[in-house]
Amino acid sequence: MKYIVNGRQYHLAYYLTDGIYPNWATFIQSIRNPQDPKASLFAANQEAVRKDVERAFGVLQARFAIVKTPDLMLSKVKIGNIMRACIILHNMIVEDEHDGYTQYDMASFARDESNRTSQVDSAYSTDIPSNLGNMMGNVMTIRNKVHDKKMHDRLKADLVEHIWGKFGTNQN
Repeated sequence: MKYIVNGRQYHLAYYLTDGIYPNWATFIQSIRNPQDPKASLFAANQEAVRKDVERAFGVLQARFAIVKTPDLMLSKVKIGNIMRACIILHNMIVEDEHDGYTQYDMASFARDESNRTSQVDSAYSTDIPSNLGNMMGNVMTIRNKVHDKKMHDRLKADLVEHIWGKFGTNQN
């Protein structure tokens, strides 16, 4: 996965977490005691989005047993397909329960692509290495990248700047 934040390209996906996770490149925690407006804005946005994701996942876990207790032997691709299917089914159920009636203007959810400040290349490789030696070498390389605290700090700083650049002028 490739994406750009604050003008810098990254290659590992990241997850919004709470403070119990280590400072790895793939975990982005909130800022415990923000001392300036940028840090405060980032903390508020990170916590709000993380809570939204937790609520959404909780709804899926309550509705679909496969999400609550997935089979750990399934491949990453199969788990992704199962999650997509559960999300689609959930959305179909919700739409059916509302009988097509919405109380909000759908146009307010439309995205203006010209205002996007970040890009994501979701084309990623699912190729399996042909031998164990290559696979172990790849695993160790990825492990080192994931555990890189400097990368974590740089990504977090870039995300703080990105959030400030996008929403900071609306403060007061």
